[in-house]
Amino acid sequence: MDSEHDRPAAARLHDGTPPADAFDTRDPQAWLALDQEVREDAFRHGPASPSTRSLILRGSDPVDHGEASAALALCHRDGRVRERTLERAAAYPNLLPLVAIRCTDWVEPVRSRARQLLREALDIGTAVRLAPLLLLLGRRGRGAAGLALLHETLAPATAEQLAPLLEGTDRTARRFAHRLAVAQGLLPPLALARTAVRGDDTVVQNLCAEAAFTTAGPGEEDEVIATLLSARDPGVRSAGVTALRRSGRPEEAEHFLTDRSGLVRACARYVLRQHGTDPRALYLAHLRTPDDPSLPPAAAVGLAECGDRSDADLLRRLLVHPVPAVRARTVAGLRLLDSAEAGRLWPLLDDPSAAVVREVAVTLLPAAGELPQDALTERLGPGLPRHVRAAAFRLLHRVGGVVRLRAATALLDDPDARLRRRAEAAVQQWSPSEQVPWGSAEVGELLDRSGHLLSPYVLDRRKREAGLRS
Repeated sequence: MDSEHDRPAAARLHDGTPPADAFDTRDPQAWLALDQEVREDAFRHGPASPSTRSLILRGSDPVDHGEASAALALCHRDGRVRERTLERAAAYPNLLPLVAIRCTDWVEPVRSRARQLLREALDIGTAVRLAPLLLLLGRRGRGAAGLALLHETLAPATAEQLAPLLEGTDRTARRFAHRLAVAQGLLPPLALARTAVRGDDTVVQNLCAEAAFTTAGPGEEDEVIATLLSARDPGVRSAGVTALRRSGRPEEAEHFLTDRSGLVRACARYVLRQHGTDPRALYLAHLRTPDDPSLPPAAAVGLAECGDRSDADLLRRLLVHPVPAVRARTVAGLRLLDSAEAGRLWPLLDDPSAAVVREVAVTLLPAAGELPQDALTERLGPGLPRHVRAAAFRLLHRVGGVVRLRAATALLDDPDARLRRRAEAAVQQWSPSEQVPWGSAEVGELLDRSGHLLSPYVLDRRKREAGLRS
């Protein structure tokens, strides 16, 4: 038998268990689930069920109507029961979430009475507690009234009163509270900047980052910008870079031309151009000594982002740079300039850096069919580094046909579990294409070797499709 904890909330309420003990009353979804659960239970058993009949008969008796049965009645299938129960809802303040739900009721008298009760009961503290539920209900067709009431009630709130929402775990409520706090000017600029830097919600981060500098006074700008520029999130750092221009310090954006984020680099170039500085010239200055071990890795891709194909020769000299990150970004830069020649990049498939090999594989994918397949197949061997085997398989997989099946079969015993799973999936998804020779003995052998991954029916069908069955 199920434990008491595992029983549905409605069943526990039927037994007289108070809502606070029947389910997590702090969870807005739990209230919505209860409403649906009771309604579905009523449909399942009909109005003649003992619990339903009891609620209807006792609906006008406030003495016998406890909190548990009132909660059930507020969710009842019959609108008359819901309406009668609302008349005594003030006696059960813990059931205010159900009153909020009834504000979206499909029965107009129930809906009107619930909205009147909610307006009378709602103060700032109660609105803060109900905000996650009201925001959820706001997505419903009749939820606009509750949402408007929430805005109206919380408009005069202080930052301290909104703190449970600003610091809470409900994402929607946290965003709502920050929008309200920013609109009302409740948070100081430095606090907004710190929220942007420390947060993990992009919407809140961007909102606070923009508001931080906009609201900063003359004595606060420097600290706010420094805080934004220290962020790990690229969106927040880019807001800090953009703020450099508005604060009259555009020359400081030069430092961010080689930021690890493309968004930040783009903002830095914009700020410098507005200041009359050519970013390309600054990138070329960085790359004046191609073998400099202190060269910022993003200088190569940054030049490609604002340069042209005439810069490709300079980037090619960086393919042998001693720092792996520089080589990887150089490959990405050549790809951006559409100047990545397979003959030059091919040797980098054996690079000791996994990041370099990944960039090379991505760059060579469009020309995978033109690469030497035997040499790629050799790189599937278990004695080679995993990133080399993975890149070779990715390229052979792109070729398709027998080449794909051959490569996948070769990796079925690979020591790396992830590569094995990718190879198994490739076998299971493979089917003969026009490239596959009709009746190829090699295809038959490969299918037999990997046949344990296919059902007898699928294996037979694949062979028929390949011309290996009459």
